Amino acid sequence: MSQKVKVAVVQAGGNCFDKSAMLDKFKRLAGEAAAQGAKLAVFPEAFIGGYPKGLDFGMRLGMRSEAGRDDFLRYANSSVDLKDQHQGSDLYQLCQVAKDNALNITVGVIEKDGGTLYCTAVYLGADGVYLGKHRKLMPTALERGVWGQGDGSTITVVNSEIGKIGGALCWENRMPLLRTALYAKGVQLYCAPTVDDRDNWIPSMQHIAQEGRCFVLSSCQYLTRGDAPDDYDCIQGDDPNEVLIRGGSCIVDPFGNILAGPIYNEEGVVIAEVDLDQITRGQYDMDVVGHYARPDVFDLRVNEAEQRPVKFYKD
Repeated sequence: MSQKVKVAVVQAGGNCFDKSAMLDKFKRLAGEAAAQGAKLAVFPEAFIGGYPKGLDFGMRLGMRSEAGRDDFLRYANSSVDLKDQHQGSDLYQLCQVAKDNALNITVGVIEKDGGTLYCTAVYLGADGVYLGKHRKLMPTALERGVWGQGDGSTITVVNSEIGKIGGALCWENRMPLLRTALYAKGVQLYCAPTVDDRDNWIPSMQHIAQEGRCFVLSSCQYLTRGDAPDDYDCIQGDDPNEVLIRGGSCIVDPFGNILAGPIYNEEGVVIAEVDLDQITRGQYDMDVVGHYARPDVFDLRVNEAEQRPVKFYKD
């Protein structure tokens, strides 16, 4: 008996410093995905909180500027608190959107914990339950100046009524040991929120789908200079029509075939029907954490302990 389900990737972006507007946009686009029959919707990296492409936050080697600190303050003020689940909180609003649309959701947010920001993927169940999160393990290049590093405690694969959902953020998808850990956890619907809009991103998604014998749902932002505030001092200039992130969202099957997308230079919701039985068909001749592994030669150990710099305890 086939296990077919409709899934969606949402291609959109918006104002990095207007959380309220992005929560409204999140609600609208989740509704569009659900209206087309999707049971899972994947939103891009840093969809809520924003990916401030072109900003340098006043960073130079050995120097930081006061204007850059102001940018960081504004960025932090638009971040999401995932600890507060009370009515009206950021997390409550995210969960409510999932519940209202009976939709499983993976959404990229900028998470604030203490004084540190993290690039995080949030997993929400169709019943409105917060299922977990994944913090980006390795921010890339200048991202390391504004985001902290995640740890092994959020290498997350969650169970849902439509299959096992997990994934990685942007260039983390090119970390082979992280991918192997996700495969070992049985990921079936592999979510790849990103802002990488280059042509070579698509073959990476096809490779992961074939390697892991999973469906890959890659959701990229579409962002123009006009989506940002007037005082957004990015290197690309002030032309509101300048495309900062062009998209490239796609859905790929376990054999590397592109089922939907990629789409570029527009906002949109990309839908495909996936058949989870294709995973088992693919594992017939490729299971990299099973019969196609060589544990006598290779051994991966994953530290899933939460890493905290300060631990309080009593004797």
